[in-house]
Amino acid sequence: MDIISLLIAWLITSVSLFIISKLPTGVEIDSFQKAIISAAVFGLLNALLRPILGFLAFPITFLTFGLFAIVLNAIIFGLAAYLVTGFRLRWGFWSALIGALALGFINSVMYHLLEKFINV
Repeated sequence: MDIISLLIAWLITSVSLFIISKLPTGVEIDSFQKAIISAAVFGLLNALLRPILGFLAFPITFLTFGLFAIVLNAIIFGLAAYLVTGFRLRWGFWSALIGALALGFINSVMYHLLEKFINV
């Protein structure tokens, strides 16, 4: 992955987090600057912690046909909220679960739109 792709992914995740904070999901982010920091922390946790958690939770993920991966996303989302001041989860784990699902959906839509505009 080159630096431009990394910056685009960071910006898309930042915008997605900011959009999620404006929806009634229980996710609160104070400003767009906090969303940028939160996206960086979320990306680092995904890169460093996700492989370890995925390996340890593989039996549970296998038994639940992959649905436990959503719980892993919520754990990483909640950990990012815990580490960044100005990024709060109003309803705890449920906000993290809803936020992780919304982040995946909004990121997918934004990448799809971006791909349409670039490959015109």
